[in-house]
Formats: sequence, C-alpha cells, structure tokens
Amino acid sequence: MDFKDSPDEASYRAQVRAWLAEHAPGHELPRDRDASEDELVALARRWQAAKAAAGYVGITWRKDVGGQGGTPLQSVIFQQEEARYRVSNVPFAVTMGMCVPTIYTYLTPERALPMVRRAVDGEQIWCQLFSEPAAGSDLAGIRTRAQRDGSDWVINGQKVWTSYAHRSDYGILLVRTDPGVVKHKGLTMFYLDMKTPGVDIRPIRTLPGEAEFNEVFLTDVRIPDSQRLGNVGEGWKVSLTTLSHERMAITKPADAPGVDELIALMQALPGESGGTQVDDPSVRDAIARFYVNDMGLELLRMRAQTALSKGQAPGPEAAIGKLVMAKTRQDIGAFALDRLEQAGIAETDDLRIKPFRYFYWWAPGLRIAGGTDEILRNIIAERVLGLPGDLRLDKDLPFNQIK
Repeated sequence: MDFKDSPDEASYRAQVRAWLAEHAPGHELPRDRDASEDELVALARRWQAAKAAAGYVGITWRKDVGGQGGTPLQSVIFQQEEARYRVSNVPFAVTMGMCVPTIYTYLTPERALPMVRRAVDGEQIWCQLFSEPAAGSDLAGIRTRAQRDGSDWVINGQKVWTSYAHRSDYGILLVRTDPGVVKHKGLTMFYLDMKTPGVDIRPIRTLPGEAEFNEVFLTDVRIPDSQRLGNVGEGWKVSLTTLSHERMAITKPADAPGVDELIALMQALPGESGGTQVDDPSVRDAIARFYVNDMGLELLRMRAQTALSKGQAPGPEAAIGKLVMAKTRQDIGAFALDRLEQAGIAETDDLRIKPFRYFYWWAPGLRIAGGTDEILRNIIAERVLGLPGDLRLDKDLPFNQIK
C-alpha cells in the first residue's frame, strides 16, 4: 500500500482542507443533539448547497450531468477531509450515494440533468425503495408487483426501512413485473414521485425517539413507463448499479463517539481502587481493541485509496469496512454505558455521556443498512476468502413456484 499522496493528490488535499477550514465550522451539528429534525434537515441542505457551489458534489460524475469529471481518488480525499468536521450528510447519503448515480446512468442527460441538478444543490431528497418485510435480506425475493396498463404501470405492495421517505421528493423503486421467471430476472426498476396518489408513508420510531426509517405502502400507484430505468425484466442489473455505490456511501456518522471520546470519559470516571477508570487493565484492554479496529479500518481505506490511485476499483473488501465500522460503533457505546452503570441509562444533559447513549441505541440500524452483518459475512467468505457459497435451493425456480 502507498501511504503517501502523489504531488497532485497532495495539492488537491491542501485545496480541500483550506476550503473546509473556512466553510465547514459554520455548518456543524449541535453537540447536544437537541435540534429538531426540521432544523437538522435544513442544516444538511445548506451544507449540501455550499459544497455544490464550490464544486465538491459529484466530484467523479460526468460533466454533462452536473459532475466535475474528477477522479475517484479526489472524491475519497474530500470525504477523508470532510470527516474531520461534524457536518451532516445523512439526509443526502442515499440521494447522492445511490439514487442519483442510478438516475444519470439510465436516463438521457437531457432528462437526468434537471433532477440531478436539484439534488446536487440540496433542493431535492431521494429515497431507495428496495427492502420488504417478506424478503428479509434477499433483495431478489421482493413481492411488490407491477402490472402493465397501457402506457402506465400499476404498483401494489409494501416497502420497509426506507430512510427519509417522509422527506423525499422522489425514490427509486424495484418491483416484480414477471413472477413466472427465476426471481432475479423478473424485476424492473422505476423512479417514483413520492407525492403520487396511493403512496402512504408511515414512520417507524427508533429507540432514540426519531423516525428516520419508514414503511411505504403502495396501493394502485400509477407510474408512466417513461419513468422506467433500464429494460423491463432487467431491474436486478439496474439495482447492482445502486448497490455498488451503497456501501461506499455508508460511513461512520460525523458525530459518533470514538476512541478519543471514550478515553476522555474513562479519565473522568473514578476507578474502583482509586485513580480513574482508565487505570483499570480491563478498560485499557477494551480501548486497545477499539483502537486496533479503527486502525484496521483506516488501513482498509488506504488499500482502497491505493487501488483507486492505480485506476482500479475497490473490491468486495469494502464489505469488511462497513461490517467492522457498524459493530465497533455499537460496541463502544455498550462498553461506555456498562462502565457508567446506572448513569448510563438515566436521562442526562452531560455531553460526555449523551453521544454514547444515542449511538448505542442507533447503531443496530447501521448494522442493517446497506446489508446486514450476516449478508456481509457471506460476501467476505465467498468473494474475499473464496469459501464455498451458501446452498440456494430456489435459485433456478420460477418465483411463483417458490414456497
């Protein structure tokens, strides 16, 4: 691995670092997390617009769809430097990381550009309508169906765990158009105006009390065929475009506590035998484990960065990063709350404690988003380690014959 920037990369990093130092502090998240969802979304919109005005959105996208035509490594460099600040990209993570790349890949520039431009400028939010209650982690097992009716399609079904559906203007929607063929081949992708009649969005309230996730019920929703992405029956191929971007878009939340915050908290708590908690060997051992995990993630990012610098695409190893990052965030929260004992579950305004409580509750969702831990372990086992794949007895059966 190459740990050093080339002269061009170093120059670009210095440019990015200077711009962020001037603009990012005015857009950072409040440390007390007491802002309303309206305020947090407004803050994210302003940050998105500021980046767009400076040319730091869509760095790798083609210029004919509003991108910069830059290199993947430039995009990585910007993300690395942006991560030093507590700025929020959450409402736009799905929009920019998954939906917009799919839109500009499968629509003509004339049709894609107006939507892409509004998303880039922070005016529109998109969601991804993939997961379903009956399909579990098997995306090809979805049951939401679409039937052709003249120049329209009529959609009926249910989606779940749809992040920011209640804030979204549009969504990309994967449905089953032919149940008589094997499950991967009978799918078709559309984009959907979320204000279309028959779209019913219901919030799913999480442990921290937020409603970022949603159920979406689709009842006789009519979508014109002009909103189809790719060919009929090739929705799986289109979805792979989306999913190839997804795990790269899921990163450590900007305000999630890490090893430094854990050390500071342990130094503030009294130890059982005098001194502070950080003097306890078991605490020091846990901190060391979390540090090793984070350093492993950093080296994995370096490996991906090295591949990009050589013109290569990051491989399935990206699944390792998402798997370890999400579990480590939850484990850090659990460890901190355990050492706090009763104070770990009591309501508090102590800013040393609140982030650990919040992310302990929130992290299970992160371990589902972008592929569950179990799915990621299968990817690592089969595609990284070369182990035999799981038995898939329904692989060659028509979908309507699967029990």
